[in-house]
Amino acid sequence: MHSIYEKDLDLNLLRVFVVVAEAGSVTEAASRLYLTQPAVSAALRRLTSAVGAPLFVRAGRGLALTTRGQRLFASARPHLQALVEAAVSPAAFDTKTNERTVRLGLSDANETWLLPPLLRLLAEEAPRMRLIVVPVQFRTIAEALSSSAVDLAVTVADELPADTRRLTLYTGGFVCLFDPRHARPGKQLTLERYLAHEHVIVSYNGDLRGIVEDMHGVQRRVRVSVPTFHSIGALVEGSALLATVPAVVAREIISLRPNLRTAAVPLPLGGAPMELLWRSTVEDDEAIRFMRELVVRVAKTAEGPGKPGARG
Repeated sequence: MHSIYEKDLDLNLLRVFVVVAEAGSVTEAASRLYLTQPAVSAALRRLTSAVGAPLFVRAGRGLALTTRGQRLFASARPHLQALVEAAVSPAAFDTKTNERTVRLGLSDANETWLLPPLLRLLAEEAPRMRLIVVPVQFRTIAEALSSSAVDLAVTVADELPADTRRLTLYTGGFVCLFDPRHARPGKQLTLERYLAHEHVIVSYNGDLRGIVEDMHGVQRRVRVSVPTFHSIGALVEGSALLATVPAVVAREIISLRPNLRTAAVPLPLGGAPMELLWRSTVEDDEAIRFMRELVVRVAKTAEGPGKPGARG
């Protein structure tokens, strides 16, 4: 393929040649191309020199193609038309027939509330599109976006590459999840009771520190540290362990384990925005834009998270 670019030929000359061949006249071609007649004539001379054979002959007041010119016209015209259409025509995107596979980065706090309704919408509106879900979190999302490991993502994020587009889906806080049959937080969970209990925490660093330790410099009595929220419900149920989790996570866990309860965390943890993230280079990608719209629709519905959520 590289040999094509080694040829000393300005491809714009072919465009001039095709228009002259169609018009049969330098004057008419100059008018269509918004060029002067001398400019068109000069372009034809350059192309003739590059081809090494005459392309036109005089025919009355106009021009007629030579045999070499006819061959070039027959070959160049359809390719130029295709190039013009590719450059100026928007890409066709049909949700019913599109078979695109989109890589969606999700923090573990978002899988339960987002994926089921998202897949239902896909089944209805884009039945041939597929998802690959990639685990991300606030420490890994920058690299995932920069390396194109994901096309878009839903997670809490800090600093991101400059070309990242960000849309806040919701902002929420934390609650303390517990099993009232075993844990005794009292009518109101005080800081003293909170620190007296043993805890299960989610640590993306594989240590005994979570958001409470990072924000307030206190160390809870951590019995177990796990890498995701997936096992939190099973660990809390039937035990005296407390778990400080995003409210959206607690809501989903309680929907499956109705014996569990929540209490307000006796420390100000605030809330971080859960964001939809994508690179500016795919801003105009119709398939990814469609997927972004579906995610936003899910987040706005009653099945979405409402206002809770963040990292744990």
